[in-house]
Amino acid sequence: MKRYQSRYSSRSKPLSVRRLEKKGKRKFIFTILLGFFLLYALLTWILPTLVGGLSVINKFKDAPKATSSIANNATLAPPILSIPYEATNTATISVKGYAAASSTVEIYIDDELKTDTKAGGDGSFSTSPISLNIGTNNISGKTVDEKGNKSPSSKPIRIIFTSDKPDLEISSPSDNQTVSGDKKVTVSGTTNADKGINVTAGNTRLIVNSDGTFSQSIDISEGENNIVITALDQAGNTTQITRKVIYQP
Repeated sequence: MKRYQSRYSSRSKPLSVRRLEKKGKRKFIFTILLGFFLLYALLTWILPTLVGGLSVINKFKDAPKATSSIANNATLAPPILSIPYEATNTATISVKGYAAASSTVEIYIDDELKTDTKAGGDGSFSTSPISLNIGTNNISGKTVDEKGNKSPSSKPIRIIFTSDKPDLEISSPSDNQTVSGDKKVTVSGTTNADKGINVTAGNTRLIVNSDGTFSQSIDISEGENNIVITALDQAGNTTQITRKVIYQP
């Protein structure tokens, strides 16, 4: 009897009431699901994002001076160095160039500070002699303003320091050789290969092959001819050999 009455009482409710009850249940379930979703989002996305944002802000607060220094360096131009040669046989060098007027110029060799000097009102500067290292020297500079801010380094200029004299061997002519017929003699020999060596015989520049060999006829005069054959490297080092040639008609 009770089961029959319960079924009967639920069906006896108006249709609109039953619809409202069902709608309320759906809203309740939806509210619970939405709450779970918001809680998940809070723990997974929102809180980590807030913590990360605070960390970034703290980093910027901790290092405002470094950021300012980088900006200042970027606006300061490096000096322009003027070194008119790529190799030298002199152990010291004086670096000249231009920088910001009245600034300080630091000169480095292989990233090691060697000296500094003051630029004039027109920006020109010239250092005292700087000792070079044997072999390759990479010379660069930095501009320093009155506040102590430094520019980026200038593009390095490579200078080779060597005092070694170039090789020179003469196979022709022999010393005290006598020549007749045409007033010419062939100068042949060898020097360093692929070193850019210039070879001259008197006032005539000889053609040097990539393997260091050379052979070329030059004019001579009647009687005795002292032919000075010179090998000159890029650093200014020289080697000389003299051959006496006698021309007889």
